[in-house]
Amino acid sequence: MVTPIKILEELRLSRFHYILLTITSLVYALAAMNVMLIGALLPAIQKEWKLTPSEAGYMLSFGYLGMFFGAILSGRISDKIGRKYTMILMLSIASIFTGLCGIAWDFWSMSIMRIIAGIGLGGTLPLPGVYISEYPPARYRGRFVGLVETAWVYGVILSIIFARIIMPTVGWRTVFVASYIPLLLIPFIIFYIPESIRFLEKKNKPDEIKQIFKKYGLVEDVEKIELSLGKHEETRILELFTRDYMKRTILLWVLWAVLVYTYHGIFIWLPSIYASLFQYEIVKSLEWVLIITLAQIPGYYSATFLLDKIGRKLVLEIYLTVAGVACLLLATTIDINMILMYSIVISFFNLGAWAGLYTYTPELYPTRIRGTGTGVAASIGRLAGILAPSITGYLFEVGGGSLLHAFIIFALAHIIAALSTLIIGEETKEKMLEEIAR
Repeated sequence: MVTPIKILEELRLSRFHYILLTITSLVYALAAMNVMLIGALLPAIQKEWKLTPSEAGYMLSFGYLGMFFGAILSGRISDKIGRKYTMILMLSIASIFTGLCGIAWDFWSMSIMRIIAGIGLGGTLPLPGVYISEYPPARYRGRFVGLVETAWVYGVILSIIFARIIMPTVGWRTVFVASYIPLLLIPFIIFYIPESIRFLEKKNKPDEIKQIFKKYGLVEDVEKIELSLGKHEETRILELFTRDYMKRTILLWVLWAVLVYTYHGIFIWLPSIYASLFQYEIVKSLEWVLIITLAQIPGYYSATFLLDKIGRKLVLEIYLTVAGVACLLLATTIDINMILMYSIVISFFNLGAWAGLYTYTPELYPTRIRGTGTGVAASIGRLAGILAPSITGYLFEVGGGSLLHAFIIFALAHIIAALSTLIIGEETKEKMLEEIAR
């Protein structure tokens, strides 16, 4: 008798693992593109519709309202019907309704499209990390999940490039057509990635597990293997608040709230901030945002390759602290070149912290509630995301365009998250998921 988990943990990395990594990375990258497209187009939309910073902030917040519900629904659905088909469903909703934003005719029509698109986006984003965390051996898990998270930056760069190339010629509406590109991934998800074996084990489906082992050439003589499966366990959301998981749940909620608030508060607004600095030279502002976004690439990769060396906790503590200090320095400068430099530092370290968070989150819950726990934590982040654009827009407006108040809040948030990780975080490096889950 052998358990499916033991087989997975003893596998060598192969073409199979890298195909999963490639497809989940593409899903995450293109979801990121759709999330951030509105930020790249916002200066043009704001100018055409004559929106105040507060009104633009409210419109952005509606997208995060949808993401809040999407993250909760996605987690619950993925623990019921599986990771694979939930990913297809959410990716479809996100792509179709982000694309339909291009036909919006006013503030309210755009807001409705963004709410529905947000359900799909909020539901899509946690799934690649949850899925890829359940396949590679423990010693490679941090690297694999971190690499999937690293794909975010390429999606952001795509959103900026599409806006930079297409918008000056044909306007912002046509750029939204790019949102349909993720639909091309659905056939690859259907035919090339299997359902999570850990999920199938918990659902007591040995025949399906054997079919996966055989189809993907993971085990020889599959018919001779006698699998030992754990008992079927129901998903109970209240388990997140039991003694075993309460501290983990609190920490993840803090980390998700802080990183969503700071990332989307800062980076969704960057094109508009720089457009204001350059007297609404939108193309120039997008060039600056592209430079700052490129700094996310080494930030992601440096954190990703440190996760399995120094651990998740230390990566989060270092990267959150440095990002917080850089926010404080940016808040107190008026020199445009220093604003650019501090923005690059924030970009590097904030996104490195994201690589740590996406690796850490699915590790802290057992398989039966991994999707639910990850989805609920992400949904708490989306609540912060609802607030971030509106609060940031309001602070810019009342401050007469000053960055002081908004970036002091960003600085404090990063430091609170770093201290929370230091005080109540636990290390998961190189441990099997079942060992971490107790």
